[in-house]
Amino acid sequence: MSADELTPPEAASWAARAGLPLDEARHAGVAATARHIHSIVSVLRELDFGDTPPAFAYLAGRHVGHHAGDEKHAGDGKHDAAV
Repeated sequence: MSADELTPPEAASWAARAGLPLDEARHAGVAATARHIHSIVSVLRELDFGDTPPAFAYLAGRHVGHHAGDEKHAGDGKHDAAV
């Protein structure tokens, strides 16, 4: 079964197995939210990232300015991403 077919009772069962018991009034909302998240993630899975480097290769303190060749650097490294 995929999340597209997730029913409220199944959502409650999955939540209970994960140690997150739900009130019956929340079953339908949780199932709808899970279906929505699955629909978004399925779109992301279809994207072709090709030669996109991994996140750890990104230097947050370095960017190209508004003018061609105007490259700026953060000298102290305070703004580098911690990954």
